[in-house]
Amino acid sequence: MTAAPATMVERLRTSTRDWHDALEATPFASAMIAGNLPLERYVGQLAAYRSVLGALEGELSRVTAPVADDPVWSPDLGKLPLVERDLAYFANLGTAPGPSAAVETEAFAAEIRQRAAESDLPALLGFLYVMEGSTLGALFLHPYITATYQLPGTDGVAYYTSGDRDRWTRFTARMNQAFAEPEAQDAVVAAARQAYGHVAAITNALSEGLVPATR
Repeated sequence: MTAAPATMVERLRTSTRDWHDALEATPFASAMIAGNLPLERYVGQLAAYRSVLGALEGELSRVTAPVADDPVWSPDLGKLPLVERDLAYFANLGTAPGPSAAVETEAFAAEIRQRAAESDLPALLGFLYVMEGSTLGALFLHPYITATYQLPGTDGVAYYTSGDRDRWTRFTARMNQAFAEPEAQDAVVAAARQAYGHVAAITNALSEGLVPATR
């Protein structure tokens, strides 16, 4: 009996597992779980994601605007306002982001704008898969952040508490429906791996000077 072809999301999950595991092993991630990540590093990640999400969500809205009933992207997936809310909270406390991951962040944003200029929707949706999926991992991480920085409620963690498994299920179902053919899936997988590479570059910049966790 011939096995059913892998779905889009199954291929994305298996094809990016190495990147996912590598990110979890970074000094940044280890320090976050250990409760000793400097606050300015956390704020630095939020600042980087503000730029990335600003580019990605803006371009997705523009590229998909002429498409009626787009099967994947919809404005309710937008996370930019949540990151901006977190950054405003920390700005009011006088905490600035650091160290800088500006070069790495701009490289990702530039890649997003270039793919949008080419009307490469599969690539943009591959990028979206990575950024949307990161909020599921954030559901696991946000209690560590709240405890480390003694944050009340969702102050400072609006982005990290935005993961929604029901929404993720709807999102992945639309991805599977939109990309059923292997050739189309190839382009999305390649873009997702590229997005992970950009996120890793940002994370590595934010990890600079942190002591890796011992195992």
